[in-house]
Amino acid sequence: MNIKIIGVGKLKEKYFKQGIAEYAKRLSRFCKFEIVEVPDEKAPESLSQAQMDDVMAKEGERILGKIKDREYVYALAILGKERSSEEFAAEIAQLTTYGHSDITFVIGGSLGLTPEVLKRANTQISFGRFTLPHQLMRLVLTEQVYRAFMINEGSPYHK
Repeated sequence: MNIKIIGVGKLKEKYFKQGIAEYAKRLSRFCKFEIVEVPDEKAPESLSQAQMDDVMAKEGERILGKIKDREYVYALAILGKERSSEEFAAEIAQLTTYGHSDITFVIGGSLGLTPEVLKRANTQISFGRFTLPHQLMRLVLTEQVYRAFMINEGSPYHK
């Protein structure tokens, strides 16, 4: 099983890196885990809609360039489907049962994901209507992937 997170921008904060590294180490017994960072575009505070579309398009192309045909893709999106940890774990287990051994999660940049990236995704997932920093979302997502494996193993970790 291969789990990949594609994120726009570099992870800078040491404490996020440490948290992700800890869960990545724990995940190593279940899967090959990797985080792929694609460069973000400079986006000043006041952009026209055309400039925002251009920024998103460039980031979207970079994201799509990191996704292979065989990968099952989750796009993180506010309007995506919310799942409980147990539902998410069951979904991961079902995907592996039906031959999806490459699962990719996509976290867009500050402006979100392009329609092309959303179209490529097999499903959209939401972690609620809160807006979270993208760096924090990487940590939360990594922990939830680990939690899913622990739930599927029958471990008491998730309680």
